[in-house]
Amino acid sequence: MKIALLGYGRMGKAVEAIALERGHEIVLKATDSNYDIEQLKKADAAIEFSIPDAAYQNIKTCIENNIPVASGTTGWLAKKPEIENYCIEKGSAFLYASNFSVGVNLFFELNRNLAKLMNGHDEYTIEMEEIHHTQKLDAPSGTAITLAEGIIDMNAAKTKWVDNVANNTNEIPIVAKRIPDVPGTHSISYNSQIDSIEIKHTAHNRKGFATGAVLAAEWLVGKTGNFTMRDLLALNTL
Repeated sequence: MKIALLGYGRMGKAVEAIALERGHEIVLKATDSNYDIEQLKKADAAIEFSIPDAAYQNIKTCIENNIPVASGTTGWLAKKPEIENYCIEKGSAFLYASNFSVGVNLFFELNRNLAKLMNGHDEYTIEMEEIHHTQKLDAPSGTAITLAEGIIDMNAAKTKWVDNVANNTNEIPIVAKRIPDVPGTHSISYNSQIDSIEIKHTAHNRKGFATGAVLAAEWLVGKTGNFTMRDLLALNTL
């Protein structure tokens, strides 16, 4: 398969290594939004890990040229509904994931199941913490927000997430920390006066994220519509 890499930072290079290991060819490596469209058109699929200011145009360009695109860039999601509508209009394929790691996506599902089990147990408060490397641009991370939204979907007592400190019982506080050379750690704890329940995911390196992104690109080829990692992993159980 021929792959275009839109974004060639740490994640782009990690994706390249996994793609080559799996026998794919890289036909475009773009560091910004200025690249040869003819080179992009050679790709069977694109993997987009750029920056928030470039992501929207990168994804739109792929859709315009009927190139399936998997994106993991966060910080641009206010325009995501527009992209999804455009994808349907053009009959293209788009998969967005705040985190492509298979392990993290299983963790998302565990989080949703635990939130459902805890629904109604209002004696427990909920707290979240996420730790990433110092070059992570957004805080809280897209992964942390996805986890918080999973809890909100399954727990009637929670309606919003907030930075650091919750002032109301309907809020989920997310504490975001930035420490050098930390690929990503996310924890959710339920605390009462009697006991605590905690789930945690710790990434040891970027290989899991890169592998998931390549799997997503492989899976997207030949499909039409908007997808998530839950579709790829057949996790739509709740």
